[in-house]
Amino acid sequence: MEQKVIQIGNSTGVIIPKPLLDGVGLKPGSQVVIETDPEDGSLIIREKGKAKKKTTISPEFLDMLARVNKNYGPALKELAQK
Repeated sequence: MEQKVIQIGNSTGVIIPKPLLDGVGLKPGSQVVIETDPEDGSLIIREKGKAKKKTTISPEFLDMLARVNKNYGPALKELAQK
């Protein structure tokens, strides 16, 4: 997903679409920590107090995972029980 950096008063920001926020359990007013990945310079946004992960999962992968779970979740659960 591509977003544009915009001016917000004297600051700058990026609008985060609601489905992405919902997917990670964030809402307006949530406290977050913003860091950069030293390997590739990408931004990492995580909820304050949550443990740091060693790998970064892209939003695109999370979207795809949600679609797979929505479409095939019941079948996968049934297979897991066999």
